[in-house]
Amino acid sequence: MKSRFLLALLGGAVCAATAAAAPVDTLQSIKAKGSLACGVSTGNPGFSATDDKGEWKGLDVDFCHAVSAAVLGDPSKVKYNPLSSKVRFTALQSGEIDILSRQTTWTASREAGLGLMFAGVMYYDGQGFMVNSKKVSGVTSAKQLSGATVCVLTGTTGELNMADYFKANKIEFSPVVFEKIEEAKAAYDAGRCDVYTDDQSNLYSARLSLAAPADHVVLPEIISKEPVGPVVRQGDDRWLNVVKWTYFALVQAEEFGITQANVEEMKNSSNPEIKRLLGQEAGATIGTDFGLSSDFVVNVIKAVGNYGEIFERNIGQQSPLKIERGKNALWTQGGLQYAMPFR
Repeated sequence: MKSRFLLALLGGAVCAATAAAAPVDTLQSIKAKGSLACGVSTGNPGFSATDDKGEWKGLDVDFCHAVSAAVLGDPSKVKYNPLSSKVRFTALQSGEIDILSRQTTWTASREAGLGLMFAGVMYYDGQGFMVNSKKVSGVTSAKQLSGATVCVLTGTTGELNMADYFKANKIEFSPVVFEKIEEAKAAYDAGRCDVYTDDQSNLYSARLSLAAPADHVVLPEIISKEPVGPVVRQGDDRWLNVVKWTYFALVQAEEFGITQANVEEMKNSSNPEIKRLLGQEAGATIGTDFGLSSDFVVNVIKAVGNYGEIFERNIGQQSPLKIERGKNALWTQGGLQYAMPFR
C-alpha cells in the first residue's frame, strides 16, 4: 500500500515537473499576440541600427521582417529590442524576445551550454583589427601590434579569439573592454585604444561613423571563423523550423532568380521546383506542415526580396559599406550560401 502511495506521489511530481518544463509554443504565441519580438544590436549600421527617422534598418532587421511576413503575413509586425552582447542570451532564454537576430556567432558552447539553437548563417564573417594610420604609422599587419591597447566588446567571441591570437604570436597587448558597440567605437575614436577589434564587417561599419574615416585602416589578417545568424531557444522544434526555412527560402529564391519585383510573375512558372517553393504546386504542404500558409515564401520575398537583395542594399554595393559578397555568394558562384532542398 505504502509503495503504491509513493509511486503515485512520485508520478504526480514527475508530471508536475514535466508540465512546468514544457516549452512554450513560440509560433502560436506570436500568432496570438500578433507581433514578433526581435532582439537586435544597440546600433550597428548595415546590420541593425535606426535611421534618421528612428526606423530600424539592416540585414539582421530585414531577416526579422522576413520571419514576420512568413508567420503573420505582414513584415511590419515586429517589435525591436536593442540588446548589448552581455544581455542578448538572457533576453532570449527568458522569453523576452522570440528570436535573436544580432550578428551572433554560432559556436558549440552556445548550443551545448546556453540552451540555444542557431537557425542558419546569414553572414560568414571573421575577426579582424582596425588601426588609425595617423596614430600608429607604418602598421600594415596585426603582427606589428606588440604593446598595443585594444578596444574589444565583452561577452563576445572576440575576447577569446584576440587573446588566443596574440598569445600564439607572442604579442603583448592590453585589452580595454566595453559592453556596448557605441562605447567601444567612441573610445577608439578618442584615442583611448590603439586598435579596435571585432568582426571585419563590424569594423567597416564602425569606420563610417568615425571622425575621420579615411585615417583608419582594416588590417588584412582574419583570425577566426565567425558564422553569424539568427538564434532561437532549444526545445521548440517547430519554431526552429520556421526560422530555419525562412532563411533557406531567401537563399533558394536568389538561386532561382526570384526577386521582390518578379515574385508574382514567378508564381506562374512552369518549373516544378519554383512552383513548389512558392506554394503553387497542387497538394503542396511544406508551408502548412510548418504551421504557415502554403505560400509563405511569396509573402517573404514580397516583403524583403531574396538573400542577394537583402545583402546588397544593406551591406553590399548599394550601401555605404560596399562589402563584397565573397564567402556570402551563392554556392553556384563560389560562395557558401546554400539552401536545403524544398521537397
